[in-house]
Amino acid sequence: MKNYELIATTTFGLEAVVKRELIDLGFEVTRTENGKVTFLGDESGIIKANLYLRCADRVLLKVTEFKALTFDELFEKTKQIDWSYYIPKNGKFPVDGQSVKSQLASISDSQAIVKKAIVESLKNVYHQEWFSEDGAVFGIKVSILNDIATLTIDTSGVALHKRGYRINAVTAPLKETLAAALVLLSFWNKDRILIDPFTGSGTIPIEAAMIAKNIPPGLNRDFACKYWPIIPEELWRETKNEAYLKIDQDVKLNIKAYDISQENISAAIENADEAGVLENIKFEKMDFYEYLPKEDYSIMITNPPYGERLADTKEADKLYSIMGIKLSKLKTWSMYVITSDQFFEKKFQRKANRRRILFNGRIKTTYYQFHGQQPKKQG
Repeated sequence: MKNYELIATTTFGLEAVVKRELIDLGFEVTRTENGKVTFLGDESGIIKANLYLRCADRVLLKVTEFKALTFDELFEKTKQIDWSYYIPKNGKFPVDGQSVKSQLASISDSQAIVKKAIVESLKNVYHQEWFSEDGAVFGIKVSILNDIATLTIDTSGVALHKRGYRINAVTAPLKETLAAALVLLSFWNKDRILIDPFTGSGTIPIEAAMIAKNIPPGLNRDFACKYWPIIPEELWRETKNEAYLKIDQDVKLNIKAYDISQENISAAIENADEAGVLENIKFEKMDFYEYLPKEDYSIMITNPPYGERLADTKEADKLYSIMGIKLSKLKTWSMYVITSDQFFEKKFQRKANRRRILFNGRIKTTYYQFHGQQPKKQG
């Protein structure tokens, strides 16, 4: 099998999390930059990365990189690549692009030139003038940064946060990739209690349960590269079968999820059932103002209402204040809160041990981490 240079793209702020995921999966990471982590992998690695990565947005296959100051350079250097290695006669290859701080500032022109160059390259191999483009999809992206053009092919297709289990969503849902990152950035493990008092459609507890059960997030969805000639169908079957065998069906979890809305709870239950983790999570309709937290050494990870989710800022301020009062005496609790409110600590009446800037879609948020006492080690 051939070794490829692959790129896992990610939301700003999650690069270190994705790097750790890749290393844990056995990949060699070669570079980490804003919004992407570059690593090496063969055909089985392409499958594995798409199946297992919880916090990445996409997995791209890097084809080439070169300096391009003129459109002629962009055309000729793109044409030099043997694109027939990746794209069959009927392959569909739309071209997307971006340009930052470069001579070739026109995105539309760059896309058109790359498309034309790929067509000319394919003509030389397939000896035909027209391509139907009615087969598998090979999404090409030309990214030009500081006059360096990088050409990649999207192996994922639909973005990786779309796991396939979200049958019902609620207002301003948390992306699955971000929810998984919140769990991985916390002290929680499968032996500890996890509580989400504002669960919405259940994304945080569902992702936590999938992590604990070792369910690959991409196991029940499709990928663009599944239909590529360079990846044998048998390899897909083998890799997915191995993934199924690694799932821990016997793990015992104590995950509790609450929400004031019965509609949200119903949606969360449907989503958890689709994800295969319903039996691992206790969902209950509950107003946080009536919630009586008590379990020692619990982990709270939550996405309380803010911005689009709660138009009344006075109500949000009241909620954050009540949260602080209710939770202030729980010295053994570790609490993790993601919110766009930059004054959350003041309203919560406690300084966070750590803060991390993250983006929930286009919304800039802060992940506040309040560390409680750790349980004593047994023995």
